Amino acid sequence: MELKRIVLGVQYDGMPWHGWQTQPAGKTVQDTLEAALKRFALTDIATTCAGRTDAGVHALEQVVHFDTKLDREMFSWVRGVNSFLPSSIAVRWACEVPHVPQDEFHARFSATARTYHYVVYNHPVRSPLLAGKAGWVFRPLDIEPMRVAARCLLGTHDFSAFRAAECQAKSPVKTMQEIRIERRGDIIVFTLTASAFLHHMVRNIVGSLIVIGNGNQPPQWLQEILEARDRSRAAPTFMPDGLYLAKIAYDPKWRLPQEGVNPLPWA
Repeated sequence: MELKRIVLGVQYDGMPWHGWQTQPAGKTVQDTLEAALKRFALTDIATTCAGRTDAGVHALEQVVHFDTKLDREMFSWVRGVNSFLPSSIAVRWACEVPHVPQDEFHARFSATARTYHYVVYNHPVRSPLLAGKAGWVFRPLDIEPMRVAARCLLGTHDFSAFRAAECQAKSPVKTMQEIRIERRGDIIVFTLTASAFLHHMVRNIVGSLIVIGNGNQPPQWLQEILEARDRSRAAPTFMPDGLYLAKIAYDPKWRLPQEGVNPLPWA
């Protein structure tokens, strides 16, 4: 039978898992998804994702592809695989893309942009209902200085100041397309869209913006950090709890059944 390339939209709660990428202990989203695919397809299936997420990080829409010779309806890939997945992981949609070597879809390399949400609960007292789902800042935050500061990050820059030491990206130069900071009562949502992100880049940026939001640094401090390209001068990496992979953008020619920039389900 002819080899098919299947693409899945996968949503998951990152709290129970040690990140996306497979590990010997098997307690990852990739290991769990591939085990479910094997039970459904009765054969080993290796997956490739659009972007790996760390332990505790959530995905509103991770995009995954794999190759198979099995002939199944797309709704069968959704319902069948979900029947073998735990409640913290779900396949939201499935589609087949052309499997043509000279113009081949790839979950990671075909992506044109990525969007993340970071959710902060800004209240003097922590909320047990948001544990693991939002970062918590007990000091009052002013979003206007954070918005002013974030403007310097737009465009193409060397983001070394916000890059984790273990980052394996070939270049620290990325293009930040949009940053939005919105308050909804005690919830502040940071939404960042870029061509790609360095390891811990979103959490490091949010951590530095919070230092500005609580009045410990002026907005121009972020520009100084960016230009210094020195990770040690920025704020510590913020907690993973409130980070959500929200959207992977692709050329419309692939006709993926995506749901736009996915909103937070409870916001």
